[in-house]
Amino acid sequence: MLKQGTLVYCSAQKFSRATTFSPSPTTHLQKPVQMDDKQLVNHYLENRSEKAFKALYRSKTPRLYQMALRLCAQDQHKAEELIQEMWVIAIKKLAQFEWRSELKTWLTGILINIARDKRKKAERELTVRQSVALEQDTAFELPFFNQYDLEKAISKLPSGFRQIIILYAIEGYKHKEIAELLGISEGTSKSQLFHAKKALRSLLSEEVQKKTQS
Repeated sequence: MLKQGTLVYCSAQKFSRATTFSPSPTTHLQKPVQMDDKQLVNHYLENRSEKAFKALYRSKTPRLYQMALRLCAQDQHKAEELIQEMWVIAIKKLAQFEWRSELKTWLTGILINIARDKRKKAERELTVRQSVALEQDTAFELPFFNQYDLEKAISKLPSGFRQIIILYAIEGYKHKEIAELLGISEGTSKSQLFHAKKALRSLLSEEVQKKTQS
């Protein structure tokens, strides 16, 4: 499992209980560090190479785990579960990946879908359907606040708002990419961001007032 500050590689054999994956003990990568994502994926699919999977896991998991933490409002246990489930699904569907996007984007989509499905089971999905004028897209800048303040405020946002802030402001996805990942329109993505930023600024203002009063 993933621990705070340390990402531990989970063998592909661990995921085989939920998949048809059966790694070959005689398969070896000659120069894994020189292989790009596509080469590693092809090597894994052709040989069920444990080393190829290990290289993919180690290169993709750290950033995705940080994203999972934010999606789960810094709940480490839930973030670990998201990552485990993401890889189980990814292994099953890896042969169907057509490289129309980067592997990281594809894995992000899986992670987002899992988080969304879990949220739907636990609570009524937050919907924002307001026909309001959208502010012009500008870079999301909060120079006054430190990283701790920002992370704390993001964790307090409703899950829908938190998701759009993470994808747009932190991960750097464009509205077109977010729309594809979440299965929404670009207009909805922009509207969600407008309201999410407004809610985040309100939370950050509250934090400032607390500091000034203490």
